[in-house]
Amino acid sequence: MENTALITGASSGIGKALAKLHGTKGGDILIVARRSEKLMPLKKSMESSQNTKVKIINKDLTQTNAYQEIYDELKQAGIEIDCLINNAGVGGQGKFHEQEWALDQSMIQLNILALSKLCRLFLPEFVALNSGRILNASSTASLMPGPLQAVYFATKAYVTSFSNALSEELKETKVTVTTLLTGATATEFGQVSGMDKTPLFKQKLFSPAQMGKASHKGMMKGQLDEYAGLTLTQKVIRNSLPFTPKKLVICQIIKIQELSQN
Repeated sequence: MENTALITGASSGIGKALAKLHGTKGGDILIVARRSEKLMPLKKSMESSQNTKVKIINKDLTQTNAYQEIYDELKQAGIEIDCLINNAGVGGQGKFHEQEWALDQSMIQLNILALSKLCRLFLPEFVALNSGRILNASSTASLMPGPLQAVYFATKAYVTSFSNALSEELKETKVTVTTLLTGATATEFGQVSGMDKTPLFKQKLFSPAQMGKASHKGMMKGQLDEYAGLTLTQKVIRNSLPFTPKKLVICQIIKIQELSQN
């Protein structure tokens, strides 16, 4: 495999769009997701319509041994990757003390631990080769506290901080780390997480294809942050955050979330 990308969460949404886009540019794909029934049609479609090879890796990244198993499987097959795209993620909504802990724990496992461990496994090879690109999917939610989505917002804050720090650590190399900061997107993520009931998801949303194109371009250019899918309102909020008192920001966020539960 050449120009190979490992993409997590590739069965739908932005991950699926990224897989298709990378394939159109002549790259081979390793698609990781826990729902293998959604991966086979993608593999067949891409291999029949594009000059690309697709390998399915059926793993549940909420399981602590999954990342090492992925790495070991690739090593045994003699497959080297050129791009690591950590797209898999999950959200949730409700007061922290009322949420089922197992769900929040899985969110932390997927959004933080899986992403971090995959970076740790593949980065030494990238650095040794002085080549490689990493795209870590975060969110504009990472820029502020998120009452009623406390764990989700916090996990994304970790992703943004972690990814930006790696980028600085690697500045003397040709290895790049790009953080994808998205707005609300027309994917099943909103429905699964319960966020589809929020005002953000009631407006016209950007498509996964649009988000995939922007994020892939940002990764290939080696940008530090790639903002994608932000409405004008979201851009205004983002730009005003440094000048807005934190208590006011928190108050605004919880009002939006409370509206979503009515």
